[in-house]
Amino acid sequence: LPALLGAIAPPGGSPQHNATNLSPEELGNSTLYRGPVDPANWFGIRKGFPNLGYIQNHLLVLLLLVFEAVVYRRQEYYRKQFQLVAPVTETIFEDVSREHLDHGLISCAKYFFNYFYYKFGLEICFLMMVNVIGQRMNFMVILHGCWLIVILTRRRRAAIARLWPKYCLFLVVFLLYQYLLCVGMPPALCMDYPWRWSHSLPINSALIKWLYLPDFYVAPKSTNLINDFVLLLCAAQQWRVFVAERTEEWLQAAGENADRLDLARDPHNPTPNFIHCRSYLDMVKVVVFRYLFWFVLVVVFITGATRISLFGLGYLLACFYLLLFGTAMLRKPARARLVLWDCLILYNITVIISKNMLSVRASGGQRCLTCPPLPPASQGDGQGPGLLPARGGGRHHLGQHLLLLPLAPAPRLPQPLLPARHAGPPGLGPAGLQVG
Repeated sequence: LPALLGAIAPPGGSPQHNATNLSPEELGNSTLYRGPVDPANWFGIRKGFPNLGYIQNHLLVLLLLVFEAVVYRRQEYYRKQFQLVAPVTETIFEDVSREHLDHGLISCAKYFFNYFYYKFGLEICFLMMVNVIGQRMNFMVILHGCWLIVILTRRRRAAIARLWPKYCLFLVVFLLYQYLLCVGMPPALCMDYPWRWSHSLPINSALIKWLYLPDFYVAPKSTNLINDFVLLLCAAQQWRVFVAERTEEWLQAAGENADRLDLARDPHNPTPNFIHCRSYLDMVKVVVFRYLFWFVLVVVFITGATRISLFGLGYLLACFYLLLFGTAMLRKPARARLVLWDCLILYNITVIISKNMLSVRASGGQRCLTCPPLPPASQGDGQGPGLLPARGGGRHHLGQHLLLLPLAPAPRLPQPLLPARHAGPPGLGPAGLQVG
């Protein structure tokens, strides 16, 4: 109760002594204490001039909705006028299907304009998940990393399709939860958050930012929700793809998305032989299917060589291991190839999640969670306050601070022997040595 009462202060005032863990500099930048607060701002109502700057985003959304309605109305009117049937697949080029994919570069380009997301939508969702993790690097994206591991370990497309509705539901609930965190409590309540109530709480502003907690000093960045929204949009479209690929109309127009690994049991192959390069499309296929393997290895090597770390060593070992096989690995059975590739992908995800979890140390969380405060150094050591003498009178070692290692005692260095001083005239003093 005293901590609660101490955290209550009028906006623009100062909290009671020892009632907050904010520093004096942070108090001056906190929304709760730096000045009077208009309660209407929390509801999204604020005074602005000119009015166009206040409503321009709303007008943009309205114009997009009107434009979409006009386009759909115009298409419907045109089809009714000429007695046309709307395409089931809702594509741009209605006369292009899976049968026209191998007829040339133009037909191939038209096919992918129609069905690119149908074929590679799942991979795009994986890229968006990694993008969310990389852009945010806080506690919340650990959940995205866990979902990424769960989905990739399913491997089979049918198993991923059964799990996908649950993942979309998670994204919706998670996005709403993060939006509520960004809104936070209204400052007009004159109450700070519980993690700011006392100095005894082992939490600071950097850790609050990493945990993505609401705060009046370091408010959560609402721009991070844009990446989550794009991921939700891609996941929702992929859900439609999973539903559509089980219908006969989509199978005839776009082809099947089956992940059969053993083609020996199904000798029927609709794709013509492109090894002899009879057209420009065959040349593109040769570049993609024969040399993309080496391009991936180059990317893996650059990833491991540009950042000298333990994680980079894993990428280098994986690159050299795959180089031992060379193109011989492409002639192995499909399952044998995918096992090695799955190991590389899982290692990549492990590195991403590990770096995200270790980023709490970079945000300053180690100071309040693991390490005791540094006592001031003794006077006369020439190091200033907050530093402890290490070996040989040097500064406090960073490893001792992070790992809580005991300080090593300063070794007794050999003292030089200097000629003894005497008060008499030169040349008459007794010969001898003294310790300097």
